[in-house]
Amino acid sequence: PPDTPITSGRFAGRKAVIVTPTDDGTGEKPFGHALIAGIDRYPRKITKRMSKKKVKSRSKIKPFLKVLNYNHMMPTRYAVDIGFEKSSLNKELLKDPMKKKKARNMVRTKFEERYKSGKNKWFFQKLNF
Repeated sequence: PPDTPITSGRFAGRKAVIVTPTDDGTGEKPFGHALIAGIDRYPRKITKRMSKKKVKSRSKIKPFLKVLNYNHMMPTRYAVDIGFEKSSLNKELLKDPMKKKKARNMVRTKFEERYKSGKNKWFFQKLNF
């Protein structure tokens, strides 16, 4: 899925990944939109002298899940190949707070695994603008 910075709203300037695109729209949302998983709080900078405990606390990520109109995101040429299970992440989950929290935790673990593996470094850095 392409990496897409969010251009407006509460998460403006945050990077996200499209989980499920809906190009044609639906009855309740008659416009192109997508379920996205993004990073609300980025991991902080780590140096070699830091202890393991400090590294662990600084590499935490706070994710968000949201259904967003295509007009409010800007897909880039970069792709982040994080495989989310489509069965466990869908728009219906966002309606129930407990299921949404579970889904957010799942996204958090996926993001943190990817961050620790050292791949897609660009995705885990704050956008400077």
